[in-house]
Amino acid sequence: MAEMLTLTDAAAKRVELIARKQGRPPILRLSVEGGGCSGFQYRFDLADGAEADDSVSETAGVRLVVDSVSLDLVGGSTVDYVESLGGAAFKVENPQAASGCGCGSSFGI
Repeated sequence: MAEMLTLTDAAAKRVELIARKQGRPPILRLSVEGGGCSGFQYRFDLADGAEADDSVSETAGVRLVVDSVSLDLVGGSTVDYVESLGGAAFKVENPQAASGCGCGSSFGI
């Protein structure tokens, strides 16, 4: 069984704000796709609910859902929301990533 994911308070607040503006439930889906400059890339979307094989974690009433295939690649990760001079984005702190890239949105295992 893969480790659960953690959604920081900052990320939960941002998801809640975006979801409220769009009239959607506060559910963030994290998935992993092939591609990016390091082999895999993270994808974030609002979801209307969890699927049967999803892993679900919750922070401050906001749910983070991840499908079972993606969970194998991101288990144990922390999803944060970071604002800096370069912009604002969701960031994944992935202990399984052996390499990453400057943009922070792709990784290698």
